[in-house]
Amino acid sequence: MVRQKLAQILMSLENRRDITWIMVWIAGIGMLWVWNLLFLNPPAREQLETAFVNTILISCLVIVFSLLFAISYALIQQFWIPVVQISGRFIINLIRSIPQIVGILIGYVLITLLMQNNIIEGKIQIIILMALVLSIFIFPELSDLLLERIGYFKKTDFYNAMLVCGISKFHIIMREILLRSSVTHIINKIIAIFAMAIFLQCSIDFIISVGLSTEVSSVNFPVTLGGLLAKIDSKQDILAIGYAFTHWSHIDNLFFEHLQGISVAFLIVFTLLCMYHISNGYARRNRL
Repeated sequence: MVRQKLAQILMSLENRRDITWIMVWIAGIGMLWVWNLLFLNPPAREQLETAFVNTILISCLVIVFSLLFAISYALIQQFWIPVVQISGRFIINLIRSIPQIVGILIGYVLITLLMQNNIIEGKIQIIILMALVLSIFIFPELSDLLLERIGYFKKTDFYNAMLVCGISKFHIIMREILLRSSVTHIINKIIAIFAMAIFLQCSIDFIISVGLSTEVSSVNFPVTLGGLLAKIDSKQDILAIGYAFTHWSHIDNLFFEHLQGISVAFLIVFTLLCMYHISNGYARRNRL
């Protein structure tokens, strides 16, 4: 009986890998927080907690902005006059032609100029603008998905039958196609966007930290995981890993004396790994 129940639980976890990895992600973060609570000094722990919250908040805002931009663009391509549709496609192609890292760095330069001129000052305003810049270079992928789903259903009898019944095109696209028939596809893409936002934040913070831009400094922005990893203390903690490979007696010190850098690196890699498995598990469970 116990074996059967255990087998059923394992089978359930296998069929719901996305839920399993969400639990793994939450459990891993919780265990790390408890360890840091015990062995990491309070100022460093508070900075780490702030960086993690800011990173997650920015990534969530990127999802919101990307959805708004993608839905707006999809509706423009369906309902507006041809001149506006062509202009929209030109803007999208222009965004695609700019490497994401370069475009985001330019956006960070503009944010820095706004801060220097005292146009924006609050932390929340800066976080919103950071998320806005990231979403501008991420949302085209989501807009492609929405247009693909709309185009697919417009070729079927489903779309024409609803038009014959007198249902408006806007209602069909927004409710029947996107909300009811494409929600699983959109959620799967949102998971990927969340991971992409974290990766791009860390990448741009690294570029800023090595001094490739004279206009932008990581000091100007709210601390994130990428920004915290770029600080000298965290860099020394990461370098200590390489030193530990040649000096085995130093391995024990990694999790006590170099805990801040190790924690930041773990959070970034562990989160991206979990998001990858969550996305794959969700796609498999919903047969996408």
